[in-house]
Amino acid sequence: MSGAWLFLHATVLDPEVGTVVEDRRVLVVDGVVTEVGGAEVEFSGARRVDLAGRTLMPGLIDAHVHVTAATADLSALPRLASSYTTLHAAAELRAMLGRGFTSVRDCGGADHGLAAAVEDGLVSGPRLFFAGKALSQTGGHGDVRQPADQSRYDAYCCPDFGRICDGVSEVRRAARDELRKGATHLKAMLSGGAASPTDRIDSTQFSGEELDAIVEEAHAANRYVAGHAYTPRAIRRGLEHGIRSIEHGNFLDDETAALFGEHDAYLVPTLVTYDALARDGAAAGFSPGGLAKILEVRDDGLRGLETAHRHGVPIALGTDLLGSLQPQQLHELTLRREVQSPADVLRSATTVGAALLRREGLLGTVRPGAYADLLVVDGNPLVDLGALTRDGPVAVWRSGRLVSGSPDGS
Repeated sequence: MSGAWLFLHATVLDPEVGTVVEDRRVLVVDGVVTEVGGAEVEFSGARRVDLAGRTLMPGLIDAHVHVTAATADLSALPRLASSYTTLHAAAELRAMLGRGFTSVRDCGGADHGLAAAVEDGLVSGPRLFFAGKALSQTGGHGDVRQPADQSRYDAYCCPDFGRICDGVSEVRRAARDELRKGATHLKAMLSGGAASPTDRIDSTQFSGEELDAIVEEAHAANRYVAGHAYTPRAIRRGLEHGIRSIEHGNFLDDETAALFGEHDAYLVPTLVTYDALARDGAAAGFSPGGLAKILEVRDDGLRGLETAHRHGVPIALGTDLLGSLQPQQLHELTLRREVQSPADVLRSATTVGAALLRREGLLGTVRPGAYADLLVVDGNPLVDLGALTRDGPVAVWRSGRLVSGSPDGS
């Protein structure tokens, strides 16, 4: 259902200032919030919904997902049928929307076809911002070949999350190709990772010249680059070469955290994926070698988050969950609560994410002119974050269309 909605007796949550305002009327017309006010807000023909004091808040933004990761064993992805991974992605996008995530940023795997299917209504899902295939050097985090595998790696037509490119000319071609296919941002692997079989967590990847080429191509297209990095050395290299968002950043230290402000950069920690993989990764198909790496980085995630928070780094919310672990998405907010206040956690998942996506004022807020991506929640998440994370939203609107739950909470 779309058209016009008039919400009555709403407690409206403003994540930017961390407050709620009770007994508000909110008018939505043609997928956009048009008025927020009191009894003067009226609209003939609107569907009226009495929220009876329930909280009306903006939809959540997950800035690091892999919707096509049908299994936690990333080395198996190239061997899966594209039709299978597409259907998995469709089911996962629908589930994300039900959890309250009305926008997601895919950091390797999703493509223009999937994004178009969402926008055309063929698939019910969040707004999908996508990088296409992440860029990786040979033997880097996007190279899922085992050491004994001598095959030529070409994931161009396979449902993989990355593609290999070496040297300035190759990375330019790869960057231009992903941008040609509609990528809203690029993803570059700056360091080793847990899911890649032949690199080390503490390695750095791509030369400075290669990174400069990737960033230059993104900027030429008015796009930006997200960079996978764990260590201070890898993070510093990324920031110095123009990477706009650092993904993970578990080993972030004070000296490196201070550089984010100088470079107008964002951090996207993904605590829940390490927590989930450490517990359930083996059953989900994650390799024993990868699990050893997970244990290496898991305990430092909260320390990295605390360091970033203390230095005022803009922190968006990401999850990076794979395969059967993806339903644990809301648990990221709970884990953040160990370091951040509920207001800070909600800002990460709304207004900071919107700024990272360059959609300030359109996403992550309930104000006139914003997209009507809205959640109804029982209780006040600013007081009890569990009101959102424990039970999930009562109802979800995406572009002014009711996509999950009941509008009056019945």
